[in-house]
Formats: sequence, C-alpha cells, structure tokens
Amino acid sequence: MATPHNAASPGEIAETVLMPGDPLRAKFIAEQFLEDAVCYNTVRGMYGYTGTYRGVRLSVQGSGMGMPSIGIYSYELYHEYGVKRILRVGTAGGVSDEIQLRDVVLGQAACTDSKYAAQFGLPGTYAPIASYALLEKAVSAAKRLGISVHVGNLLSTDCFYCEPSPLPKWAKMGVLATEMEAAALYMNAAYAGKEALCIATVSDCPLRGEFTTAQERQTTFVDMMRLALETAADATE
Repeated sequence: MATPHNAASPGEIAETVLMPGDPLRAKFIAEQFLEDAVCYNTVRGMYGYTGTYRGVRLSVQGSGMGMPSIGIYSYELYHEYGVKRILRVGTAGGVSDEIQLRDVVLGQAACTDSKYAAQFGLPGTYAPIASYALLEKAVSAAKRLGISVHVGNLLSTDCFYCEPSPLPKWAKMGVLATEMEAAALYMNAAYAGKEALCIATVSDCPLRGEFTTAQERQTTFVDMMRLALETAADATE
C-alpha cells in the first residue's frame, strides 16, 4: 500500500533502486537510460520510476536533501516495498587535495556529525559502512567502463553552511568528500539487513572555491549514472 510519502502500490518498485537527492536527476536518469520507464510517484515532487536497464528491472527515485529526508524514503523502500539494495547517486564536495571537480567517489564508509544513530540505542559509536558486495561490483564496473574512481571515507553532515568550516580537520583524517545522506542510508540498510552504496560526483570543492551549476548537477554527471546503472544491473542479475 502507499505510504504518506510514496504513492507506489506493492510490486511497482524494483528490488534495486537508484536514489539521487535531486528528483529531477531521477527523472533524467529514467528518461535517458531506462526502457519502458513508468512513473510511480510524484508525491511532494519526489519522482519515482521503474523500467529496465540491460533487461534488468530497476527503479530510480529522488530522496531529497539531508539525512532526515533520505532516512524516510529509504526506510519505506526497505520496509514497505521490499527493496533489497539502494545505490545513492548523489553529489559531494571535494575535501581531500587529491579530489578534483567531477571526480567520482565510492563511499566505502561515512563519518557523520549527525545524531541519526541515536534512535538505535547503541552503547557506543556506530560506524556506517557500505555493502562490500555492491562496492566490489562498482569497482569492477568502473574498470570495465574506463571510469576512474576514488574509494574511501565520506563525511555525511547536517550542516551545509558551517562557520568556521570543519572540512580541513576532516581532510586531515582522510575524508575524501562531504555530502549529506550516505550515513543515514547505510544505517537504515544495516538495520533492515539490506544493501546500500553511495556513488557521488564531486560537484564542488569548497575549500578551493570551485563549483558546478545546478543544471550541470542535474544532467551532466553521466559517468556516475552509467556506473550506478551497471553496478545495479550486475547486482540484480
């Protein structure tokens, strides 16, 4: 049955979902890459589509910005719609000196300044990590496609405008890039016994004052999209 945030009926969402933050990026992926794509959700403008890629049934749906938003949508996908794996297809800010604009980063793990883990009542500090099975398939797919990727630690933060910036301290600890969703997604996947991976394109390097436009973020990060689709298809076949 539908949830307060998703109009899909049972069976309308595939077992593997690509989840960009921007719902317009979800629409772009569905229209450009999926065959026979059908829109199953427009509630709150959070577009969701199901179609096929390489003959494999896949869905793509926006998550919105931040851990509370992806927390809601991923929880419902895992628990209400029987989704087995979610691949976040998002943008990130480059933190490490080695990261350049438009690089693709695979989030092996996600540090966070969020209190999202408090809901689980754990007697310590939880370390959110990706599904190794999905990460391994993503690395293999990247080699096959000739797409260069970085694999390492992300920072999932609740704060977009932070003064003074904490990013130099995170960079010193080896964090590659910062975004706002992966840690919550990884926690929800772990709690549900499901899989998750964050694939992100570097849309800006805030410490160097480098940025892309909204239109570029929506439609031009094609390497990330192709990599996520190939990884999803490999994982689902």
